[in-house]
Amino acid sequence: MDAETPRGPSHEPEKQSPGAPPPPRSADSAPELAGRRARPKPGRRILFFAIGLVVIAGGYFLWRYFGSYESTDDAQVDVHLYPVSARISGYVIKVNVGDNEFVEQGKVLVEIDPRDYEVAVAQARANLENALATARSLNITVPITSVSTTSQIKFTASDVEGSRAGVAAAEKQLSAAQAQVAQAEANDVNAQDDLVRYKQLVDKQEVAYQVYDRALAAAKASTAAVAAARATEAAAQQAVAQARSRLIEAEANHESAKTGPQQVSSTRDRALAAEADVQQKRAALEQAELNLQYTRIVAPVSGEVNKTVVVGLNVTPGQQLLTVVPLQEVWVTANFKETQLRHMKVGQKAEIHVDSSGRTLKGHVDSIAGATGPLFSLLPPENATGNYVKIVQRIPVKIVLEAGENKDLELRPGMNVVSDVYLQ
Repeated sequence: MDAETPRGPSHEPEKQSPGAPPPPRSADSAPELAGRRARPKPGRRILFFAIGLVVIAGGYFLWRYFGSYESTDDAQVDVHLYPVSARISGYVIKVNVGDNEFVEQGKVLVEIDPRDYEVAVAQARANLENALATARSLNITVPITSVSTTSQIKFTASDVEGSRAGVAAAEKQLSAAQAQVAQAEANDVNAQDDLVRYKQLVDKQEVAYQVYDRALAAAKASTAAVAAARATEAAAQQAVAQARSRLIEAEANHESAKTGPQQVSSTRDRALAAEADVQQKRAALEQAELNLQYTRIVAPVSGEVNKTVVVGLNVTPGQQLLTVVPLQEVWVTANFKETQLRHMKVGQKAEIHVDSSGRTLKGHVDSIAGATGPLFSLLPPENATGNYVKIVQRIPVKIVLEAGENKDLELRPGMNVVSDVYLQ
């Protein structure tokens, strides 16, 4: 409800002529004017409040944004370098690749003179054929020797038995001959006695000369019979000696035949040794063939080549000739401070900003090193001695590029990049 206006004479201000000085203000109007200036306007207060909210919200979102990732410029492109070295010695006759040339896996890079190794393969193959022939002959000999040994043992055993029977028969014949000798000698003694008696009787002419003559003939016949019996005895003794000799020989042959199994075993061992020699010669042939293959040095992986070999160089085993850089397998090693790894985990997304081109590539955290970089150095730090100064350490983090990010093979090992790892 509006306030009522005071009744009475009109209080309208008098009109002032132009150029006249303004009328003097009364003392009561000065505080009222100061009060109107000191009172703030409602629109300005709302504007200040809105600006404050915007600043607070912006700060919060900036804090969330900068706290959502960790970044470092201590990052470089890495890759496993593949050194290519000679596995044999020889003379380089051909180099099939130039400096910084891209090669595919399996391409022949260097060729070594193969003639010496071809001769070695031929010699090894001939040695193998000779060893195979020897092994085959010994394998055939083993069963033949085994059968022959068995037969010989049986034959010599029967021969021993026959010889023993022969000795027994000869000894019996000797005994019979000795009995005949004794009989002949007894008959001869009787005949000689009869001859003496008939001699006395004939001298006295008591008997006829015919009787004496018969006695004389009988005496001579008995003497001859004794000689024949003694000869028969001697022959029997000789037969016994021969039979015993044959027995000794048969027993010796039988003992020799008994060593046949050992001979078979020895032959079998020689056959096994021949088989082992075959394996050895076969291994030598395989090694010679491998050495022949090593005369052609191939690329272990696809990549660019950095070579130090030229035609005419005499190389030795283990001498490095080339280095293959697989550009398609590069990754980024980012050395983050230890304070930046609080929320970092394997699998988190990452961005790689390439210094040389300004491009941004996508990747993810593949792994975090098990120790700080200085621990892998030749002389790791020893904090237990001297004056200790705490230094924030850096830990290598391996970041792998996503598929297709490095199609043009722009990244080269050793290039500097900036790595951002998003923690959310």
